[in-house]
Amino acid sequence: MTISLTPQQVLAGVGILLALFMVWRVGAKRTRAAVDAARTGARLVSLAGRVAFTAAVMVGVQWLVITHPGNVTLLLVVLAVPDLFAGYVLTKALTVSTMDGHRRSRGDRR
Repeated sequence: MTISLTPQQVLAGVGILLALFMVWRVGAKRTRAAVDAARTGARLVSLAGRVAFTAAVMVGVQWLVITHPGNVTLLLVVLAVPDLFAGYVLTKALTVSTMDGHRRSRGDRR
């Protein structure tokens, strides 16, 4: 069985395959963009949850120390340590926010 195609038919077949490939690529890019957006949102929610939990623990410990006075050194430590945590959390939050815009191209190494 021999198939004989005219040049117009071959060109039409190549055009259809090219169009299907382009549609597939656009869909893949949109899917990747949606996944990146979801990942960024989840990262921000996770960070907010950790910040809220840490703040609640620090407030609880501070409340216990302040309501049961007696040791000035312990009181100063309990009031100073949250500043260190806050500095770390703010630095991490700002670093994550600035790194979200970076996209890798195909030539970048991982």
